[in-house]
Amino acid sequence: MAVASDRDYRYMARALQLARNGLYTTHPNPRVGCVLVRDDRIIGEGWHVKAGDDHAEIAALKNAQNAEGATVYVTLEPCSHHGRTPPCADALVKAGVSKVVAAMQDPNPLVAGNGLKRLREAGIETVCGVLEDDARRLNRGFVQRMTTGRPFVRSKLAMSLDGRTALASGESQWITSHAARQDVHRLRAQSSAILTGIDTVLADDPALTARIDADVLQPLRIVLDSRLRMPASAQLAKLPGRSLILTCSEDRHKIAALENAGFEVHQLDARNGRIDLQALMPFLAGQHINDLFVEAGPTLNGALLAENRVDEWIVYMAPCVLGDRGRGLFDLNIETMADKKTLKLADVRQVGPDLKLTYTVF
Repeated sequence: MAVASDRDYRYMARALQLARNGLYTTHPNPRVGCVLVRDDRIIGEGWHVKAGDDHAEIAALKNAQNAEGATVYVTLEPCSHHGRTPPCADALVKAGVSKVVAAMQDPNPLVAGNGLKRLREAGIETVCGVLEDDARRLNRGFVQRMTTGRPFVRSKLAMSLDGRTALASGESQWITSHAARQDVHRLRAQSSAILTGIDTVLADDPALTARIDADVLQPLRIVLDSRLRMPASAQLAKLPGRSLILTCSEDRHKIAALENAGFEVHQLDARNGRIDLQALMPFLAGQHINDLFVEAGPTLNGALLAENRVDEWIVYMAPCVLGDRGRGLFDLNIETMADKKTLKLADVRQVGPDLKLTYTVF
């Protein structure tokens, strides 16, 4: 493959900007942007909007009157297989483009280098790896699902200055500001699914929807409910889209009642009377979930932390104090300092009056 030029980086940056237009709508597909350039001038561009619609390359070709001899800048290797749409690699060959610059190879085993190979076999020059880190970051959930068989897991927590998530009574609305809550809705919108535990549902009866001023493909709503305590009257059953209950209960009467109410009920393996988190991750990947957003209480978050199931922790810290009788972030049994859980601070920024702290695992 050829070596990238400064011009390649400039046009790839534009392709990545286009790909971000699909931030809230493309899952389970990756976010992809494409730019067509001839004589150092953009002649067409496009991005993938949602599954089933044109891929970015096809959208860009349709926006160009004639792509013959053009250089293609695309944030992900053109596909080479028939899915819901025909192979983009074949469309580029047919259009007569002269060069294809990709940010990264497609991690999907059905493609994984075959798209670039198809282009080279047709006499088209190829370059791969331009702004690859940015492209991977944009689709880290898709990349992780394709390469490891599990989604990218991000958990959101809100706490006071003294590390409390609620008063002793359970009252928690609202610790953080309106600005922080709007930021959470944007994170929800970027996610394939939102996961919570049954205790949160029983306490708050949440909707688990993304409410932002943009087109959003609403995430799946998933509740871990080992003993099927979910009330059939919960608002999750009445909302459009899919609401899943994951359980290890075999109570057929309860399962039938919840399914009649509108829930999907799936049985997973149990461990110590609760859903086995090791079995949970491949199940979620099987549901084509790229990015999982966890909004749960200390029990589930404690279990996830104990088993290192979360890739990124986002903590909103409000400038208030709730006192030593308030509830903590995690239910964890840690008796010695040697057993403490250590995270790495990846980012810190102010959101309204609150601090947004992003942590990753080592």
